Amino acid sequence: MTLQKNAGAVRRFAKFARFGAWLQNLPNKIVPPPFRLIQIGSAFWQSRALNVVARLDIAGALADGELSAETLAERVAADADALYRLLRMLVAMGVFEEVSQRRFRNNKLSSCLRPDHPHSVRAMVLMHNSPEMSRPWFERLEQGVCSGGVPFESAHGQAFYDYLDANPEFDQLFAQAMDSVEALAGGSFVTDFDWSRFERIIDIGGSKGAKSLAILKRHTRLKALVADREQVIRGAAQFWKEKGEGAALQGMSFEACDLLQAVPKARSGKDIYLLSAVLHGFDDDTCVAVLRNVAQACATSGAAIAVMELVMPDKRADMATAAFDMQMFVNTRGRERTLAEWRRLFDQSGLELREVVGLQTFGKILVLRAVHCAGSLSCARA
Repeated sequence: MTLQKNAGAVRRFAKFARFGAWLQNLPNKIVPPPFRLIQIGSAFWQSRALNVVARLDIAGALADGELSAETLAERVAADADALYRLLRMLVAMGVFEEVSQRRFRNNKLSSCLRPDHPHSVRAMVLMHNSPEMSRPWFERLEQGVCSGGVPFESAHGQAFYDYLDANPEFDQLFAQAMDSVEALAGGSFVTDFDWSRFERIIDIGGSKGAKSLAILKRHTRLKALVADREQVIRGAAQFWKEKGEGAALQGMSFEACDLLQAVPKARSGKDIYLLSAVLHGFDDDTCVAVLRNVAQACATSGAAIAVMELVMPDKRADMATAAFDMQMFVNTRGRERTLAEWRRLFDQSGLELREVVGLQTFGKILVLRAVHCAGSLSCARA
Protein backbone atom coordinates (compact mmCIF):
# COMPACT_ATOMS: atom_id res chain seq x y z
CA MET A 1 0.00 0.00 0.00
CA THR A 2 1.35 3.40 -0.96
CA LEU A 3 2.61 5.97 1.54
CA GLN A 4 1.89 8.76 -0.94
CA LYS A 5 -0.75 11.32 0.04
CA ASN A 6 -2.12 14.28 -1.94
CA ALA A 7 -0.99 12.71 -5.22
CA GLY A 8 -2.99 15.17 -7.34
CA ALA A 9 -1.51 18.20 -5.57
CA VAL A 10 2.00 16.76 -5.95
CA ARG A 11 1.48 16.32 -9.71
CA ARG A 12 0.20 19.89 -10.01
CA PHE A 13 3.22 21.15 -8.07
CA ALA A 14 5.55 19.32 -10.47
CA LYS A 15 3.86 21.02 -13.44
CA PHE A 16 4.17 24.45 -11.80
CA ALA A 17 7.81 23.74 -11.00
CA ARG A 18 8.53 22.98 -14.66
CA PHE A 19 6.77 26.20 -15.63
CA GLY A 20 8.81 28.09 -13.04
CA ALA A 21 12.03 26.67 -14.47
CA TRP A 22 10.92 27.85 -17.91
CA LEU A 23 10.22 31.35 -16.55
CA GLN A 24 13.61 31.41 -14.86
CA ASN A 25 15.26 30.89 -18.23
CA LEU A 26 13.12 33.52 -19.94
CA PRO A 27 15.69 36.33 -19.47
CA ASN A 28 18.14 34.23 -21.50
CA LYS A 29 15.71 34.45 -24.42
CA ILE A 30 14.77 38.15 -24.26
CA VAL A 31 17.83 39.94 -22.80
CA PRO A 32 20.73 40.63 -25.20
CA PRO A 33 23.37 37.93 -24.58
CA PRO A 34 26.25 40.26 -23.59
CA PHE A 35 24.07 42.09 -21.05
CA ARG A 36 22.66 38.81 -19.74
CA LEU A 37 26.15 37.44 -19.15
CA ILE A 38 27.05 40.59 -17.21
CA GLN A 39 23.90 40.15 -15.11
CA ILE A 40 24.90 36.59 -14.28
CA GLY A 41 28.54 37.52 -13.73
CA SER A 42 27.63 40.21 -11.19
CA ALA A 43 24.90 38.27 -9.38
CA PHE A 44 27.17 38.02 -6.34
CA TRP A 45 26.53 41.75 -5.79
CA GLN A 46 22.99 40.81 -4.86
CA SER A 47 24.00 38.08 -2.43
CA ARG A 48 26.48 40.38 -0.70
CA ALA A 49 23.88 43.15 -0.42
CA LEU A 50 21.41 40.67 1.06
CA ASN A 51 24.05 39.44 3.48
CA VAL A 52 24.71 42.95 4.83
CA VAL A 53 21.04 43.72 5.53
CA ALA A 54 20.76 40.31 7.20
CA ARG A 55 23.82 40.96 9.37
CA LEU A 56 22.54 44.41 10.32
CA ASP A 57 19.09 42.88 10.96
CA ILE A 58 17.31 45.59 8.99
CA ALA A 59 14.19 43.44 8.71
CA GLY A 60 14.11 42.99 12.48
CA ALA A 61 14.56 46.72 13.04
CA LEU A 62 11.66 47.50 10.70
CA ALA A 63 9.45 44.80 12.24
CA ASP A 64 5.83 45.63 11.36
CA GLY A 65 6.38 49.36 10.90
CA GLU A 66 8.07 51.74 8.48
CA LEU A 67 11.15 53.86 9.09
CA SER A 68 13.26 56.41 7.28
CA ALA A 69 16.76 55.52 6.18
CA GLU A 70 18.06 57.99 8.77
CA THR A 71 16.20 56.38 11.67
CA LEU A 72 17.20 52.91 10.53
CA ALA A 73 20.81 54.00 10.29
CA GLU A 74 20.71 55.23 13.88
CA ARG A 75 19.24 51.95 15.10
CA VAL A 76 21.78 49.71 13.39
CA ALA A 77 24.82 52.02 13.66
CA ALA A 78 25.22 52.64 9.92
CA ASP A 79 25.79 55.62 7.63
CA ALA A 80 22.38 56.95 6.53
CA ASP A 81 23.25 57.66 2.90
CA ALA A 82 25.11 54.39 2.40
CA LEU A 83 22.26 52.44 3.99
CA TYR A 84 19.73 54.23 1.79
CA ARG A 85 21.65 53.28 -1.35
CA LEU A 86 21.90 49.67 -0.17
CA LEU A 87 18.16 49.50 0.55
CA ARG A 88 17.38 51.10 -2.80
CA MET A 89 19.19 48.21 -4.47
CA LEU A 90 17.35 45.65 -2.33
CA VAL A 91 14.01 47.27 -3.22
CA ALA A 92 14.92 46.98 -6.91
CA MET A 93 15.55 43.28 -6.27
CA GLY A 94 12.09 42.95 -4.73
CA VAL A 95 13.32 42.79 -1.13
CA PHE A 96 11.83 45.53 1.13
CA GLU A 97 9.43 48.22 -0.03
CA GLU A 98 10.08 51.97 -0.32
CA VAL A 99 6.72 53.45 0.75
CA SER A 100 7.79 57.05 0.18
CA GLN A 101 11.07 58.79 -0.49
CA ARG A 102 13.73 57.28 1.78
CA ARG A 103 11.13 55.47 3.95
CA PHE A 104 11.03 51.69 4.01
CA ARG A 105 9.05 48.76 5.34
CA ASN A 106 9.19 44.98 5.10
CA ASN A 107 7.46 43.12 2.31
CA LYS A 108 6.76 39.41 1.87
CA LEU A 109 10.38 38.63 1.02
CA SER A 110 12.19 40.77 3.55
CA SER A 111 9.92 39.57 6.36
CA CYS A 112 11.60 36.17 6.05
CA LEU A 113 14.85 37.85 7.16
CA ARG A 114 13.30 38.70 10.53
CA PRO A 115 14.72 36.46 13.29
CA ASP A 116 11.24 36.13 14.80
CA HIS A 117 9.48 35.16 11.56
CA PRO A 118 8.18 31.55 11.53
CA HIS A 119 9.72 31.09 8.05
CA SER A 120 12.93 32.98 8.74
CA VAL A 121 15.89 32.11 6.52
CA ARG A 122 18.20 34.74 8.01
CA ALA A 123 20.57 32.10 9.41
CA MET A 124 20.71 30.40 6.01
CA VAL A 125 21.60 33.67 4.26
CA LEU A 126 24.29 34.40 6.87
CA MET A 127 25.68 30.87 6.64
CA HIS A 128 25.94 30.83 2.84
CA ASN A 129 27.59 34.27 2.84
CA SER A 130 29.96 33.56 5.72
CA PRO A 131 33.73 33.63 5.04
CA GLU A 132 33.78 29.87 5.64
CA MET A 133 31.32 29.22 2.80
CA SER A 134 32.28 32.10 0.49
CA ARG A 135 36.03 31.59 0.32
CA PRO A 136 35.86 28.18 -1.41
CA TRP A 137 33.63 29.65 -4.14
CA PHE A 138 35.70 32.80 -4.66
CA GLU A 139 39.20 31.39 -4.17
CA ARG A 140 39.23 27.67 -4.92
CA LEU A 141 36.45 26.78 -7.35
CA GLU A 142 38.63 26.73 -10.47
CA GLN A 143 41.27 24.67 -8.71
CA GLY A 144 38.57 22.22 -7.59
CA VAL A 145 37.09 21.92 -11.08
CA CYS A 146 40.52 21.23 -12.57
CA SER A 147 41.69 18.79 -9.90
CA GLY A 148 38.41 17.26 -8.75
CA GLY A 149 39.30 18.17 -5.17
CA VAL A 150 36.96 19.76 -2.64
CA PRO A 151 37.30 23.58 -2.66
CA PHE A 152 36.28 23.86 1.01
CA GLU A 153 39.06 21.50 2.06
CA SER A 154 41.57 23.39 -0.07
CA ALA A 155 40.51 26.74 1.41
CA HIS A 156 40.33 25.68 5.06
CA GLY A 157 42.65 22.69 5.33
CA GLN A 158 39.92 20.49 6.81
CA ALA A 159 36.95 18.48 5.67
CA PHE A 160 33.65 20.28 6.16
CA TYR A 161 32.35 18.26 9.13
CA ASP A 162 35.76 18.25 10.82
CA TYR A 163 35.78 22.04 10.48
CA LEU A 164 32.35 22.19 12.14
CA ASP A 165 33.64 20.14 15.07
CA ALA A 166 36.64 22.46 15.49
CA ASN A 167 34.78 25.78 15.12
CA PRO A 168 31.83 26.00 17.54
CA GLU A 169 30.65 29.43 16.37
CA PHE A 170 30.32 28.36 12.75
CA ASP A 171 28.90 25.01 13.86
CA GLN A 172 26.15 26.90 15.70
CA LEU A 173 25.39 29.04 12.65
CA PHE A 174 25.26 25.90 10.49
CA ALA A 175 22.86 24.23 12.94
CA GLN A 176 20.63 27.32 12.93
CA ALA A 177 20.62 27.30 9.14
CA MET A 178 19.69 23.62 9.08
CA ASP A 179 16.85 24.32 11.51
CA SER A 180 15.43 26.75 8.96
CA VAL A 181 15.43 24.25 6.08
CA GLU A 182 11.71 23.67 6.69
CA ALA A 183 11.11 27.27 5.58
CA LEU A 184 12.69 26.37 2.24
CA ALA A 185 11.15 22.95 1.82
CA GLY A 186 7.74 23.86 3.19
CA GLY A 187 5.57 21.46 5.15
CA SER A 188 4.76 19.02 2.38
CA PHE A 189 7.01 16.36 3.91
CA VAL A 190 4.46 16.31 6.74
CA THR A 191 1.30 16.27 4.63
CA ASP A 192 2.28 14.35 1.48
CA PHE A 193 3.66 11.28 3.28
CA ASP A 194 1.48 8.97 5.40
CA TRP A 195 3.28 9.14 8.76
CA SER A 196 0.13 7.85 10.50
CA ARG A 197 1.12 4.31 9.49
CA PHE A 198 3.96 4.39 12.03
CA GLU A 199 4.43 4.79 15.77
CA ARG A 200 7.95 6.21 16.10
CA ILE A 201 10.35 8.24 13.96
CA ILE A 202 14.08 7.72 14.39
CA ASP A 203 15.45 10.97 12.99
CA ILE A 204 19.09 10.34 12.02
CA GLY A 205 21.20 13.48 11.54
CA GLY A 206 18.09 15.51 12.37
CA SER A 207 19.91 18.44 14.03
CA LYS A 208 17.63 19.69 16.83
CA GLY A 209 14.67 17.80 15.40
CA ALA A 210 12.73 20.50 13.55
CA LYS A 211 11.31 18.05 11.03
CA SER A 212 10.34 15.50 13.66
CA LEU A 213 8.67 18.21 15.69
CA ALA A 214 6.63 19.34 12.68
CA ILE A 215 5.47 15.76 12.09
CA LEU A 216 4.59 15.19 15.75
CA LYS A 217 2.53 18.37 15.90
CA ARG A 218 0.31 16.96 13.16
CA HIS A 219 0.41 13.32 14.33
CA THR A 220 0.20 13.65 18.10
CA ARG A 221 0.27 9.91 18.86
CA LEU A 222 3.68 9.55 17.20
CA LYS A 223 6.97 9.54 19.11
CA ALA A 224 10.36 10.66 17.81
CA LEU A 225 13.96 9.93 18.69
CA VAL A 226 16.35 12.54 17.28
CA ALA A 227 19.95 11.36 16.89
CA ASP A 228 22.83 13.63 15.91
CA ARG A 229 26.26 14.77 17.03
CA GLU A 230 26.52 15.54 20.73
CA GLN A 231 27.29 19.23 20.19
CA VAL A 232 24.27 19.58 17.90
CA ILE A 233 21.59 18.04 20.12
CA ARG A 234 23.00 19.29 23.41
CA GLY A 235 20.39 21.67 24.76
CA ALA A 236 17.90 20.82 21.99
CA ALA A 237 15.02 20.19 24.40
CA GLN A 238 15.64 23.52 26.15
CA PHE A 239 15.85 25.24 22.77
CA TRP A 240 12.36 24.09 21.84
CA LYS A 241 10.95 24.87 25.30
CA GLU A 242 12.15 28.45 24.94
CA LYS A 243 10.30 28.58 21.63
CA GLY A 244 7.07 27.51 23.31
CA GLU A 245 7.06 23.93 22.00
CA GLY A 246 6.94 22.22 25.39
CA ALA A 247 3.77 20.26 24.64
CA ALA A 248 5.08 18.68 21.43
CA LEU A 249 8.34 17.83 23.19
CA GLN A 250 6.51 15.27 25.32
CA GLY A 251 6.82 12.86 22.43
CA MET A 252 10.47 13.58 21.63
CA SER A 253 13.75 12.23 22.96
CA PHE A 254 17.36 12.90 21.96
CA GLU A 255 20.44 10.72 21.64
CA ALA A 256 24.04 11.45 20.71
CA CYS A 257 25.02 9.46 17.66
CA ASP A 258 27.94 9.02 15.27
CA LEU A 259 26.08 7.70 12.25
CA LEU A 260 29.34 6.46 10.73
CA GLN A 261 29.68 4.05 13.66
CA ALA A 262 26.15 3.00 14.60
CA VAL A 263 22.61 4.35 14.82
CA PRO A 264 19.83 3.66 17.37
CA LYS A 265 18.11 0.32 16.88
CA ALA A 266 14.51 0.05 15.75
CA ARG A 267 12.09 -1.78 18.03
CA SER A 268 9.40 -2.87 15.59
CA GLY A 269 8.03 -2.61 12.08
CA LYS A 270 6.11 0.45 13.23
CA ASP A 271 9.36 2.43 13.52
CA ILE A 272 10.56 4.49 10.57
CA TYR A 273 14.03 5.94 10.12
CA LEU A 274 14.18 9.46 8.68
CA LEU A 275 17.35 10.70 6.98
CA SER A 276 16.62 14.17 5.65
CA ALA A 277 19.28 15.87 3.53
CA VAL A 278 21.98 13.82 5.25
CA LEU A 279 23.39 11.55 2.54
CA HIS A 280 23.91 14.21 -0.14
CA GLY A 281 26.82 15.55 1.92
CA PHE A 282 28.74 12.25 1.68
CA ASP A 283 30.64 10.42 -1.01
CA ASP A 284 29.31 7.07 -2.20
CA ASP A 285 31.41 4.94 0.16
CA THR A 286 30.35 6.95 3.20
CA CYS A 287 26.71 6.80 2.12
CA VAL A 288 26.93 3.03 1.88
CA ALA A 289 28.53 2.85 5.34
CA VAL A 290 25.72 4.93 6.87
CA LEU A 291 23.00 3.02 5.06
CA ARG A 292 24.49 -0.32 6.15
CA ASN A 293 24.43 0.91 9.75
CA VAL A 294 20.75 1.76 9.35
CA ALA A 295 20.06 -1.59 7.68
CA GLN A 296 21.77 -3.38 10.55
CA ALA A 297 19.84 -1.35 13.13
CA CYS A 298 16.52 -2.46 11.65
CA ALA A 299 17.67 -5.97 10.77
CA THR A 300 15.26 -7.84 13.04
CA SER A 301 12.41 -5.34 13.25
CA GLY A 302 11.41 -4.75 9.63
CA ALA A 303 11.36 -0.98 10.21
CA ALA A 304 11.01 1.29 7.20
CA ILE A 305 13.55 3.90 6.11
CA ALA A 306 12.60 7.27 4.63
CA VAL A 307 15.43 9.05 2.79
CA MET A 308 14.39 12.60 1.94
CA GLU A 309 16.67 14.03 -0.73
CA LEU A 310 16.73 15.69 -4.11
CA VAL A 311 16.50 13.34 -7.05
CA MET A 312 18.42 14.80 -9.97
CA PRO A 313 16.92 14.32 -13.44
CA ASP A 314 19.01 12.33 -15.88
CA LYS A 315 19.29 15.43 -18.09
CA ARG A 316 18.23 19.09 -18.18
CA ALA A 317 18.46 19.78 -14.46
CA ASP A 318 16.76 22.98 -13.35
CA MET A 319 18.76 25.78 -11.79
CA ALA A 320 17.85 24.93 -8.20
CA THR A 321 18.91 21.28 -8.32
CA ALA A 322 22.06 22.04 -10.35
CA ALA A 323 23.02 24.78 -7.86
CA PHE A 324 22.46 22.47 -4.87
CA ASP A 325 24.72 19.90 -6.52
CA MET A 326 27.47 22.49 -7.01
CA GLN A 327 27.16 23.53 -3.37
CA MET A 328 27.79 19.90 -2.44
CA PHE A 329 30.81 19.83 -4.77
CA VAL A 330 32.29 23.01 -3.30
CA ASN A 331 31.90 22.08 0.36
CA THR A 332 31.84 18.29 0.66
CA ARG A 333 32.64 15.07 -1.13
CA GLY A 334 28.91 14.56 -1.66
CA ARG A 335 26.57 15.21 -4.57
CA GLU A 336 22.93 15.31 -5.58
CA ARG A 337 22.07 12.01 -7.24
CA THR A 338 19.81 10.65 -9.96
CA LEU A 339 17.38 7.87 -9.11
CA ALA A 340 19.68 5.33 -10.77
CA GLU A 341 22.59 6.54 -8.62
CA TRP A 342 20.46 6.26 -5.47
CA ARG A 343 19.43 2.73 -6.45
CA ARG A 344 23.07 1.67 -6.81
CA LEU A 345 23.83 2.90 -3.29
CA PHE A 346 20.80 1.13 -1.87
CA ASP A 347 21.72 -2.12 -3.63
CA GLN A 348 25.24 -1.97 -2.15
CA SER A 349 23.77 -1.35 1.31
CA GLY A 350 21.40 -4.32 1.40
CA LEU A 351 18.35 -2.11 0.99
CA GLU A 352 15.47 -2.23 -1.44
CA LEU A 353 13.72 0.88 -2.81
CA ARG A 354 10.00 0.27 -2.28
CA GLU A 355 8.47 3.61 -3.28
CA VAL A 356 9.31 7.14 -4.43
CA VAL A 357 6.93 9.53 -2.67
CA GLY A 358 6.56 12.88 -4.40
CA LEU A 359 6.36 16.11 -2.41
CA GLN A 360 5.15 19.61 -3.15
CA THR A 361 8.73 20.84 -2.91
CA PHE A 362 12.08 20.15 -4.56
CA GLY A 363 12.75 16.87 -2.72
CA LYS A 364 11.29 13.36 -2.65
CA ILE A 365 11.02 10.66 -0.01
CA LEU A 366 12.63 7.36 -1.00
CA VAL A 367 11.09 4.55 1.03
CA LEU A 368 13.43 1.65 1.75
CA ARG A 369 13.34 -1.77 3.40
CA ALA A 370 16.17 -4.12 4.31
CA VAL A 371 16.39 -6.78 1.60
CA HIS A 372 16.50 -9.69 4.04
CA CYS A 373 13.02 -8.84 5.37
CA ALA A 374 11.41 -7.95 2.03
CA GLY A 375 8.86 -10.73 2.25
CA SER A 376 8.32 -10.92 5.98
CA LEU A 377 5.09 -10.19 7.81
CA SER A 378 6.69 -7.43 9.86
CA CYS A 379 7.68 -5.59 6.68
CA ALA A 380 4.28 -5.97 5.12
CA ARG A 381 2.41 -4.56 8.13
CA ALA A 382 3.62 -0.96 7.67
